[in-house]
Amino acid sequence: GTRKRRRGGKGKGGGGGGGGRAVQYWMVVSSPDNFTRTREHGFSIQGIKSRHKNRVASMHSGDRLLYYIHGRMAFSATATVTSPMYEDHTPIWRTDRREEDYPWRVHIRLDQFLEEPDWVQGKYIAYRLEYVKKWPPEHWPLAFQGHLHQLPKTDFTLLEDEILRLVRRLPAKDPVAG
Repeated sequence: GTRKRRRGGKGKGGGGGGGGRAVQYWMVVSSPDNFTRTREHGFSIQGIKSRHKNRVASMHSGDRLLYYIHGRMAFSATATVTSPMYEDHTPIWRTDRREEDYPWRVHIRLDQFLEEPDWVQGKYIAYRLEYVKKWPPEHWPLAFQGHLHQLPKTDFTLLEDEILRLVRRLPAKDPVAG
C-alpha cells in the first residue's frame, strides 16, 4: 500500500475551524499612517505588500491578525480574516515605493482595539514571546522588521490577552467612529 503513516501522534495542524484546517496567526507590521487608513475603512479590509502574495494566499477565513505599529514599537489591535485573498489595486495604504499598492487583500473583522496612548508597548512584553527568542534580547525590535509574520498561537494569545486586559480597563468607545 502507499498509505502515508504519521509518526508520533501529536504533530502540527489539526484543530481549529475551516474544514479541519488549523487557524494561522499573523502579525501585520504597519506604519501609524497605514494603521489609520485601515481604521478609516472600518477595519473591514487589509492589504498586504506585493512580495507577500504566497503568504496571503495561504490565509483563510478564521485566521487571526495582530497589528504591530513600527515607529511606536507597540501592539494596537487584533482582527479576524473573513475572506480568501483577492487582488485589488485601489490605493489605500502607502509606502516609500510608489509602485507598491498593497494588492493582496483580505476582508477582516475587528476583534480588539486600543487607542494609541494605550497601545501595548513591545519593550515590556517582547521578551515573553517565543517568536522573539531567535534574536538576542537587546535586539528584540529586529523581530518586527518586515511587513507580515506568522506567529505561534501562544504569542498571539499572550498579546491579545494583554490588549483585552487594557480594553477592559478603559471606558467603551467605538473604534471606527473614534
